[in-house]
Amino acid sequence: MSVYSASVTAPVNIATLKYWGKRDKELNLPTNSSISVTLSQKDLRTLTTASASSTFKQDELYLNGKLESLESARTQACLGDLRKLRSELESQDDKLEKLSQFKLRIVSENNFPTAAGLASSAAGFAALVYAIAKLYELPQDMSELSKIARKGSGSACRSLFGGFVAWEMGDLENGQDSKAVEVAPVEHWPTLKAAILVVSDDKKDTPSTSGMQATVKTSDLFQHRIKEVVPQRFDEMKQSILNKDFNKFGELTMRDSNSFHAVCLDSYPPIFYLNDTSKKIIKLIHKLNETEGEIIAAYTFDAGPNAVIYYDEANEAKVLGLIHTYFNQVDGWSKADTSKLSKLEIEGTDPEIYKGVSRIILTEIGQGPQITTESLQI
Repeated sequence: MSVYSASVTAPVNIATLKYWGKRDKELNLPTNSSISVTLSQKDLRTLTTASASSTFKQDELYLNGKLESLESARTQACLGDLRKLRSELESQDDKLEKLSQFKLRIVSENNFPTAAGLASSAAGFAALVYAIAKLYELPQDMSELSKIARKGSGSACRSLFGGFVAWEMGDLENGQDSKAVEVAPVEHWPTLKAAILVVSDDKKDTPSTSGMQATVKTSDLFQHRIKEVVPQRFDEMKQSILNKDFNKFGELTMRDSNSFHAVCLDSYPPIFYLNDTSKKIIKLIHKLNETEGEIIAAYTFDAGPNAVIYYDEANEAKVLGLIHTYFNQVDGWSKADTSKLSKLEIEGTDPEIYKGVSRIILTEIGQGPQITTESLQI
């Protein structure tokens, strides 16, 4: 019996304007729009092979070699939508194999820590949806597919595009206008780079989903954020990207990271995603920008302690120079020509700050999902 397969890779995206809070949990509809940067798959990616066969007894998902449950309502929502679209194609063409009726085997692997605040669910669900869409030969409108990926993981909708991406929250109750769209492609601002300081590879104490629910229910600051702060910041950040204005982009990115963690702290009981090392990194970046008299580096933290530092290639010697000065004992510098980096010291910085970081990932802006000949099998 034939086994039909398709393999794809999908990227991690890191939000510069954060999504936090849902107005509909089942459809994963957000309480605010968001903006993200897609990172290079050379450094962070999920590889997924989706297969269908009449011989498969049940749907199965293997993640990093381990059999995982497919019973979650989120995953079932994605599979249901994709099968429905395939079934519609089959009803229009009798020659098509009835793949919508076959069970699926999904094999996926990440080249980065799972559930450690590095957007693994975003890359994972984007890869799952895109792989099955290719297997089913569905029309490849990424904004349409993003509506399906959104049901699996909200931020996954943004991983269906490269470059700079907006997730428009939409207004409709059925979620049909809540989708990802491209703000600008990779080619628009190819010199934007990122250094990720992996502060912890451990799973988060408070998962994003339960954290969001707690914030929506208990934070007084939350309503102000979604009604006043984010709508204005959304327009300003899009414009800063289109203008390639790093000074403005950096300021908005850091302010929004701070705002997001403020509402987490304002939740009751408070939610702590940042740790002492995270806070020391925040101070270090602010001191660097003060020394330079302009913003040349911008931090952002998702729901975890890991720091993502954005910078433009023109300032790489200074930004990476500062990071290398304090974190040169940490793994991850093989890609960098450290002889070209400036040695920068900031007075008052803890000389043992490096002990809180397990590795450095040097990366850049990247493309959206890609079809690959590489195949994963169980």
